[in-house]
Amino acid sequence: MNKDRIVGAAKQAKGAIKDGAGKILGDPELEAEGKGDKIKGTVQNTIGRAKDALEH
Repeated sequence: MNKDRIVGAAKQAKGAIKDGAGKILGDPELEAEGKGDKIKGTVQNTIGRAKDALEH
């Protein structure tokens, strides 16, 4: 597991928290920001997986 996978997973978790908080608070901007963070985390995690695959 490399740095990209760890950071990506952290971004996904942070995004899920923001998304949930935005839904609970009725804040569409916070919800959208959370969804964006989740997507960024997924992309970074995928890049990390590709790097891991290339190393092995």
